Amino acid sequence: MATQDLTLSSDSSKDPSDIAKDLEKGLELSRHLTNSAVSTFSWSDVGVVVKDRKTKQPLQILTSSYGSVKAGSILALMGPSGSGKTTLLNVLAHRTSSMKGEIQGKIMMNGRPTNASAVQQVSTYVEQEDAMIGILTLRETIDFAARLSVNGKMSKRERLARVNELIESFGLQRQADTIVGTPLRKGLSGGQKRRLSVASQLVTSPRVVFLDEPTSGLDSAASFECMNYIKQVAKQHNLIVIASIHQPSTTTFQLFDQLMLLSEGRTCYFGPVSNIEKYFERIRRPLPLHINPAEYLLDLVNSDFSHTAGAAEGSLRYIQDAWTASEDYKALEVAITTSTALGTAGPPISSARTSSKNVVTVSWVLLHRNFIKSYRDFIAYGTRIAMYFGLAIMMGTVWLRLSFSQTSIQPFTNAIFFGGAFMSFMAVAYVPSIIEDLHTFNKERHNGLYGPLPFVIANTLIGVPWLFLIAIMFSVVTYWLGHFNPTAGGFWMWVLWLFLDLLAAEGLVVLVSSIFPIFVVALAITAFANGLWMCVDGFMVPMGKLNPFWKYVFHYIDYQAYVFQGMMANQFRSTIWDCAKSPEGFQCMYPSDLESEGKIRGTAVLEAYKYSWSSGVIGEWIGIMFAIIFAYRVLGYLVLVLKKH
Repeated sequence: MATQDLTLSSDSSKDPSDIAKDLEKGLELSRHLTNSAVSTFSWSDVGVVVKDRKTKQPLQILTSSYGSVKAGSILALMGPSGSGKTTLLNVLAHRTSSMKGEIQGKIMMNGRPTNASAVQQVSTYVEQEDAMIGILTLRETIDFAARLSVNGKMSKRERLARVNELIESFGLQRQADTIVGTPLRKGLSGGQKRRLSVASQLVTSPRVVFLDEPTSGLDSAASFECMNYIKQVAKQHNLIVIASIHQPSTTTFQLFDQLMLLSEGRTCYFGPVSNIEKYFERIRRPLPLHINPAEYLLDLVNSDFSHTAGAAEGSLRYIQDAWTASEDYKALEVAITTSTALGTAGPPISSARTSSKNVVTVSWVLLHRNFIKSYRDFIAYGTRIAMYFGLAIMMGTVWLRLSFSQTSIQPFTNAIFFGGAFMSFMAVAYVPSIIEDLHTFNKERHNGLYGPLPFVIANTLIGVPWLFLIAIMFSVVTYWLGHFNPTAGGFWMWVLWLFLDLLAAEGLVVLVSSIFPIFVVALAITAFANGLWMCVDGFMVPMGKLNPFWKYVFHYIDYQAYVFQGMMANQFRSTIWDCAKSPEGFQCMYPSDLESEGKIRGTAVLEAYKYSWSSGVIGEWIGIMFAIIFAYRVLGYLVLVLKKH
């Protein structure tokens, strides 16, 4: 109940004096946060040319952009939709791997030309979407970010002190033990989540912070509070903050030190926010009284919704040309050129961030985080445990205490197919959880915390105990209620096959979700793949009668086929079945050497399916299953390596 009370508290209801107290108390961060490495971040003649999708001709989406931001300042990149502000932000942050086009110009820190590696070492990028693990508390979210970013020389006490200082500096003390929030459980408000996003990135000790629309989706009060905390932290610790923003309120707009106004990829203004009124008065576009200046400027440079398109385009061209002809523009060019000349002669920038950890250490941290998520988040494994337990009861009572007569051979075969196929098919319940993990991974990877290998290792290991628990639970109910091969060896072999089935199915889910990290798409493709495996596993059409195309292209790589074969061998290789009696004698459905005694040797059923039952062949099937499981994980890893954001 206490958590709910914390959750429902509104950011906008906080008294300004409380904010001041929070800032006074919290802004005493340790030296790790203070920037003394990067004094200026600038760019010169930056442009982006892409290929137009319709005409296939070169299209300039960003033209000759110049800018410079000093330490302790916040720059707002503002403009209407399609103006190029997000493109420019991504270019400055060197997040251009998915940008299919030519990037022009120079980006500099302290006047020295820089590259992606150098920028990544001293910066962080806070995305518009809050990619966080919803079941973790606010404190845990920041703490895990700290554990992933700092080296082993920092003690636990020092790390926790750093976390607590950040929580205080962003005024989140009362929400420290509240979960972020999931579809099933309420958590932080939108403004609190946005502040948490920034705080969890600042724990990595960046000197330059890129924010992609940090106030998107927030009301004006929450937007102001979020940016106010960011401004105070930036001022106190000399950070450089560059934020794209769409349409801030008047109070939020005044928090920015500088503004870069963009439209159709060209700059309309760059300079102090305090100088906007004078500049636009000089170019005969004065700001009206009693109006939000940000709103007026956006209307001024937006020609999309004008009733007189020609006049609007002409007005926009005038504003763009006025900027390039202005003294402010020339002064900016000179300042950047001068700083570049001075910076080239100076010492290189040393990395302010601690060195990255080894794979084992990072994997252990991720495994710990995944473990917390797995037992708290009902969607991750709780859904499947409940679903499989219900299925086990249903299956055990439908196939209740079947006899070892020949009339039960087909029902047992049906049960084997249904159990294995349904177990693998319903692994799609894992899709929402793995997609959340992938979004978090993408954010942390692009901020330089770790790569695909630790993620894949931790994700693989965390599933093993839970899937084994599911296999045991399902088997205890179905195996003995259904009266399958009543031996201890038979039971544990059944458990093994179900366990391998679940491991392979989860590996398939991870692979598909890595390729298509969209819930509906991943769900549909995984379901289709499992439907395909069900069709060619040898139950619907026995392997001996299967079309050569399906047999040689798909059957031999079908993990469900090996599960079905293995479970069939487990059930029939050592069991004896009763034939039907008639006045003429015994009528046996499957001929065997026991027919004269009115019995069917179980191996006769396996022969009908063209299955072997020797221990060597079964061991080979188990080996193939492990190979398929390994292949799914390796392919998932390769997808993550090759995919760039």
